[in-house]
Amino acid sequence: EQEVEIIEGCRLPVLRKNQENEDEWPLAEVLSVRDLPRTPLYYVHYIDFNKRLDEWVTPDRLDMKKLQFPKKEARTPPKNGLPGSGPGSPERDVVRPSTPVPSLPSSAEESQAPVYPALRDPSFSSTPREQHQPLAALTTVNIPLNHLTLMWRKLITFFVSWKNGSTRRLIPPQPGRKRKTCGGTDEDSQDSSDGIPSAPRMTGSLVSDRSHDDIVTRMKNIDCIELGRHRLKPWYFSPYPQELTGLPILYLCEYCLQYLKSLKCLQRHLTKCNLRHPPGNEIYRKGTISFFEIDGRKNKTYSQNLCLLAKCFLDHKTLYYDTDPFLFYVMTEYDSKGFHIVGYFSKEKESTEDYNVACILTLPPYQRRGYGKLLIEFSYELSKVEGKTGTPEKPLSDLGLLSYRSYWTQTILEILMNLKPENGERPQITINEISEITSVKKEDVISTLQYLNLINYYKGQYILTLSEDIVEGHERAMQKRHLRIDSKGLHFTPKDWSKRGKW
Repeated sequence: EQEVEIIEGCRLPVLRKNQENEDEWPLAEVLSVRDLPRTPLYYVHYIDFNKRLDEWVTPDRLDMKKLQFPKKEARTPPKNGLPGSGPGSPERDVVRPSTPVPSLPSSAEESQAPVYPALRDPSFSSTPREQHQPLAALTTVNIPLNHLTLMWRKLITFFVSWKNGSTRRLIPPQPGRKRKTCGGTDEDSQDSSDGIPSAPRMTGSLVSDRSHDDIVTRMKNIDCIELGRHRLKPWYFSPYPQELTGLPILYLCEYCLQYLKSLKCLQRHLTKCNLRHPPGNEIYRKGTISFFEIDGRKNKTYSQNLCLLAKCFLDHKTLYYDTDPFLFYVMTEYDSKGFHIVGYFSKEKESTEDYNVACILTLPPYQRRGYGKLLIEFSYELSKVEGKTGTPEKPLSDLGLLSYRSYWTQTILEILMNLKPENGERPQITINEISEITSVKKEDVISTLQYLNLINYYKGQYILTLSEDIVEGHERAMQKRHLRIDSKGLHFTPKDWSKRGKW
């Protein structure tokens, strides 16, 4: 038999282990081929999987029977009778089944699965989850706040008797009330003049421009990073110097984040490095957790090194060496040797879009331990001191999306469940009041209520319902959340960067 040569762009099933350590054969695209003396290696990207799962594989993991070759001169199909001029995705010779096969949900779709059982009744019309706006388009909310009216007492009785559920209600915002926002404008400053919400800015300060992607930046270039007592396996490409990318281990000083090529160089560096904590001001401390505020202009080298490290684990953001317009808030854990970096978030000194976070990252050794929510909570705590509402810069990564949704859910439900009745009436609150208390932007508040299926439409009115399932689920989640920000430990004075000649 004549051996078939696998080239870049080919697609074929590749053997990998799933989360249950079971074999599976997802379709993958070959991005690069490395010819070694004994056996070739293939760098593959699993279609519909996150890029952090990309890896080098050996030929024995490839299913050659289902190999698909790319066609070199594929063009876009004609539109309206006109021939397409731009190159499209390469067409492949694929044997398609006669009956459609339902595809598995992607990770983004799985993240939108229901969190709690919905409270439903045929007389209600709730917005289907599939029709909800994605998180990247939170400004396009189609619920008129001035129509969010009181729920009838008859309806309350019906709810309680039907499923023994608790019910709360929202009252419309009071006319004339204004909320201070980032630019000093009124609360509807993001809406366009014709009343249609404007689309979110997708060219933010650190949003990646996919038009410049090439085969080099699509592949991981660092095998392993040693940071203090941890060894990290990077998920994505990061533009470290070319001469360092071939090393088996890249060594980083865990205090100044300087990169070095060998352990001996690191040991020599540590004898001269005087830092035992990130540069900048310590603005928060409680127990062993501290936050340091770092100015991207005053501490440019540290900020650039932090961006290089973060890029190993963030794919959706691009890297800017111009760190001057940014502040970096680094969370650390203290022990007898010093302050060890756990994670960080950055924010623009001046944001016209009310962004209170540009990039946010918890380093892999500290993930799934509550530090991500702590970073998010701290960003909103700063917004409260500044007297503004804030929102993270879009798009969020898949893990960032899950963390923010979880934080918004817990924060909003905590507010609703702690409401006290007044004059024997059921407790009342408005969307704007929730936003003022939490500093969460009102679009994010409405998006979270929609995601949880709490907003229903009944006889021309919008009503909000909380069932016992949601209450119990929230209480279980809060019992697991041990790390919280204590505002008494925050020593922070916001600066008005607009009045400064230079950052």
